[in-house]
Amino acid sequence: MDVLLSFFANIDWSEIWLATGDTMTMLFGSLFFTVVLGLPLGVLLFLTSPRQLFEQKSLYAFLSLIVNILRSLPFIILLIVMIPFTVLLTGTSLGVAGAIPPLVVGATPFFARLVETALREVDRGIIEATQSMGATTRQIITNALLPEARPGIFAAITVTAITLVSYTAMAGVVGAGGLGDLAIRFGYQRFQTDVMVVTVVMLLILVQILQTVGDKLVVHFSRK
Repeated sequence: MDVLLSFFANIDWSEIWLATGDTMTMLFGSLFFTVVLGLPLGVLLFLTSPRQLFEQKSLYAFLSLIVNILRSLPFIILLIVMIPFTVLLTGTSLGVAGAIPPLVVGATPFFARLVETALREVDRGIIEATQSMGATTRQIITNALLPEARPGIFAAITVTAITLVSYTAMAGVVGAGGLGDLAIRFGYQRFQTDVMVVTVVMLLILVQILQTVGDKLVVHFSRK
């Protein structure tokens, strides 16, 4: 027992819980804006893609190019590149507020592609049946496409949330706060192994909770 206590001698649990709260704020704040922006973008990508309702090859190619560029850009580079824009938008590039804009920009294209994939899995016969009944485009999207794609969309949200957890950890490199920042400042720079171990365990627990909740939602909205 004494050996265990001595190993965790550097742990300040008040800082751990504060950092966990910062990570949760970054995660759910950025996830909210990612879903709000990424869901319409994913729907637009699907609708304008070849052989879909509003096939627009040029628009689809342009949107795909932007999405692919943002997806291929390493998040740590995106953090640095976006510092001027982040400061303009939030007044700071540090802390939770300074982390959310690059988190959203980094995750939205990723989520949009997942939404597009989920919509492609919807049975085309359902869309055609809805069209034959005289449904408007809005009704097709809200009453056929999105309800049928709900399991895939919830799976996409789960994958995106877990990706954002890793992004929040990387954001600690530029002083964004949270568990990643704690791991870098104390675990890495000060060689406090116990702090590194605790932050990693906290992140693993968070990921496991997100995956479990996401799986239950997917099962709940899947057809029996």
